[in-house]
Amino acid sequence: MATPPPAHRPPGPRGHGREIHTLDEFDAALARPGALAGLRVQSVDLTDRTFALLSASAAGAVFLGCPMEPEAAAKVRVDGALVFPPVPDLPFDPYRSRLYGPGELFDGITEAGYESTPDALAYAWFGRTRADGDIFSSMLRSLHDDAVSDALDELLAGARVVGVMGGHAMSRGTEAYAGAARLGRSLARSGLTVATGGGPGAMEAANLGAYLAPLPDETLPAALAVLSTAPSFTPSVTEWARAAFAVRARWPHGGDSVGIPTWFYGHEPPNPFAGHIAKYFANALLPQALGSARAGGTPMDGLLARSTAGIVFLPGAAGTVQEIFANATPNYYGSLGAPTPMVLVDRAHWAERLPAWPLLESLAADRPMATRIALVDSIGEAPATLERLAKA
Repeated sequence: MATPPPAHRPPGPRGHGREIHTLDEFDAALARPGALAGLRVQSVDLTDRTFALLSASAAGAVFLGCPMEPEAAAKVRVDGALVFPPVPDLPFDPYRSRLYGPGELFDGITEAGYESTPDALAYAWFGRTRADGDIFSSMLRSLHDDAVSDALDELLAGARVVGVMGGHAMSRGTEAYAGAARLGRSLARSGLTVATGGGPGAMEAANLGAYLAPLPDETLPAALAVLSTAPSFTPSVTEWARAAFAVRARWPHGGDSVGIPTWFYGHEPPNPFAGHIAKYFANALLPQALGSARAGGTPMDGLLARSTAGIVFLPGAAGTVQEIFANATPNYYGSLGAPTPMVLVDRAHWAERLPAWPLLESLAADRPMATRIALVDSIGEAPATLERLAKA
């Protein structure tokens, strides 16, 4: 279809404006021809840049949650810019330009406990607004989640991501938890970016292993001993989180990994071992959560779609079963291209207690995904099996 002449184009910004996330990037943009025209400035405090805003053209620019003086805001609007002002009295920034870090979400945990942290306050806000039917609240949640997806795309661009799925009930101090930590460490040491659902249990263990990957092997048993003093996030999230931050403080130079938790299940706190936390209001793990054009026009835009190097499924319950078949569906139909490897760990669990494996194996029969699935007895077999499936 031919492009309509300018007079008939719909109003509003067009094209893919360059994103500005920091004050340094904003200052650098001022030195370029055209200055601010067409830029997307995201959550940058511009209250000290009034002269620049009054002097430079901002035609077609979009300012998302950028504090600025009233005269500067009025001027850029006259230029033709769109200004989405900061929203007061929110415990989160709906326009944020970066992922969360554990220190940000758990700010105040040492002094006042979990209930005072930004993570707990955001969940409390969600609890008050999720069912009130207020379109403004739902819009803010959508803006926030899309901004988080954008930041996650930027972080993972070109990375080989391996997902680790498993139940939140796996307690610190158990051999299963230690095994999941060794798995995360092994995957990270092989050059993969470990990504989990970002919660407690198996997810925390995998993120812990990735965090300790650059450190000597003997660090893991010592860290596990510290964590075992608070085995679960119940009854006290505060004590559970403080034990994790004690590990981070004792061994401060850990590796990075990704956690993708959700306030949708807000009773499960995010774990502090993922260096980058993409926390959503929606259930970000599953395909239906985030309909977006980013994943090639598909509706799958959560952890499952991003695990390009495959997924390891540790023992879990209903949620993990759901994730297995949410991942199997695009592999079965080939809707996202070649099937990605799927490794299920613990034969007794997945073949007998919760027999997801026989159904998965039946679905895969005579399809390309048949060579990309495997059931193994132990966590220690998972890394080599994942590598073998990737080459199949």
